[in-house]
Amino acid sequence: MAKIVIEVPERLAGLAVAFKEVVASVEARVASAGGGKAIDYAHVEEVMAEGAAHVERAANRAILQALDIDVPSVIIGGRRYTRVGRCEAPYHTMAGSVQVERSLYRASGARGGTPEGEVVDPVSMRAGVVGAGWLPGTARAMAHAVQLGTSREAATSARQNHRLPYARESFERVAHLVGALTVAAHKDIEDSLIEALEIPEEARSISVSLDRVSVPMEEPRKRPVGRPKKGAPKRPVEVKYREAYCGTVTLHDRNGEALHTIRYGCMPNGDAQGMVERLCWDAATLTSKRPDLETQLLCDGAHEMWKLLEEPFSLTGDLGKVHRLVDMHHLTEKLGAAAEVVYGQHGRDEAISRWKLRLINRSEAAMEILEELVDSGNDEGPGEQHFVHQAITYLENHAERMDYAKARRMGLPLGSGNVEATCKSLFAMRLKRCGARWKERSAEHIVQLRALALSDRWDDAIHLILRPLSHAVRAA
Repeated sequence: MAKIVIEVPERLAGLAVAFKEVVASVEARVASAGGGKAIDYAHVEEVMAEGAAHVERAANRAILQALDIDVPSVIIGGRRYTRVGRCEAPYHTMAGSVQVERSLYRASGARGGTPEGEVVDPVSMRAGVVGAGWLPGTARAMAHAVQLGTSREAATSARQNHRLPYARESFERVAHLVGALTVAAHKDIEDSLIEALEIPEEARSISVSLDRVSVPMEEPRKRPVGRPKKGAPKRPVEVKYREAYCGTVTLHDRNGEALHTIRYGCMPNGDAQGMVERLCWDAATLTSKRPDLETQLLCDGAHEMWKLLEEPFSLTGDLGKVHRLVDMHHLTEKLGAAAEVVYGQHGRDEAISRWKLRLINRSEAAMEILEELVDSGNDEGPGEQHFVHQAITYLENHAERMDYAKARRMGLPLGSGNVEATCKSLFAMRLKRCGARWKERSAEHIVQLRALALSDRWDDAIHLILRPLSHAVRAA
C-alpha cells in the first residue's frame, strides 16, 4: 500500500481529519466492489457527495476562522470599534453551515439597542456576508435558483444536486435580500454594465421596444359592514391583475436578426418613465461606442406606449436620426381580420399575401392598403367586431411608422418579437403561475434578478451588487 505523508498545520487539523475520513470511506467502497454483484451506485454517489461536502465545510471553517481579528479595538471604514464579546455563530456555505468563533465589536461611543450601536464582526465584514451569515457565493446561487422558480422548487433541486442543503424559507429570505440590494443599486449597476458591454462586430442596428403584461397583484380588500364572521381573515385581500412594463434594447446584425438583448421590467406601480429613460441611455451609450449603429423604436400600435417611448428619445440629440416602426405582426393581424370581411374566407389568404409582399417592397404600401379598405365600402364604423374600421383606424394613426420597405433595405428588424418574448419569459413564466399573487416589493426583487439573468448579465451584476459588502478591518 502506497503511503503518502502530508504535513498539515495545527490550525488545519480539522481539514486533515475530514479528508482522512473521505479516504477511508472510498477505500471501504473499493474493497467491497469485487464479486461482480450489482450495487446501488446512486447511494455511493450520495455518500461521496457528502464526503466532499464534509471536506469543503472543513476548509471553509478554517478560512473563515482565519478572518477573525481578536484585539481590543479595530478600525472599519475610518471609524473605531471596541470589542464587546466573543461567541460562535453559523456561516452558510455552498456545502452547508459551519460554526466559527469570532469577536464582536461596537462603534466606540455608541449605545447598544440603537442603529449606531449594532455589533459587527470581522469575519462577516471581511467576507462580505449577506444578511445573517450567508456567504456571497451561497447567496448568489440561492438567488439565481429562486429567480428561476419558486423557493420550494429551488430547495428541492438543491437536495437533488446535494448542494445548498437549506430549507425553503432560507431560499426565500436570501433571494429577497439579494433582490433588495439589486433594486437599491440598480441604476449604478446598469450604468456600469452598459459601459462594459462589448458590441459584437457584426452588429449594425439597435432596436428599442416597450410593451405591457398583466400581473396578479395582492391588494387589501375592504371589510364588509358589520361584525366579521367567525374565522374571517383579519386582513382580507383580493387578487387584481395590473399592467407591468417590459423594455428591451436589442443589437441586430445586417439582416435584422437579434444578436443580444438587454431586458428590463417594471412593476405596475414602479417607475415606468425611469425605465424608458434607461432604455434611451443604453441606446445612447451603445451609439457613442459605435456611431455607425442605426437606432430604431419598435412597438405595437398602443398610443400610450409610443408616447412613453418617444418622449426621452425626442429630448436627446446623441442618437442622430431615430427610425420608428410599428410591429408588422400586429399590423398583419388587423389586416387579416379585415381581409376576411372584404374578400371572404376564401380570398383572405390571397389578400394577406398580396398586402405583405407590397408592405416589404413599397414605402407607400400602407397608404395604398388604406385606400383599398376605404374603397371597399365595408367600413362599419366604430365597434368591437368591426374589423375593417379597426384596420382603417390603425393605418390612419400609424401610416408614418409603417415604412417596412425602407427598414428592410436598411437591414432593420420588422417585428417586436424580442419584447413580446420578454413579457413571457420575464413575467408570465415566473409571476403568472397558477394561483400566484404578488406584493409590489417582493415581485420587484424577483423581476430585477430575473432581468439580469435573462440578459446574460448575472455574474457581472451580482459581483457589483455584493462587492460593497466586503470591508477591510484592521487592528487599532
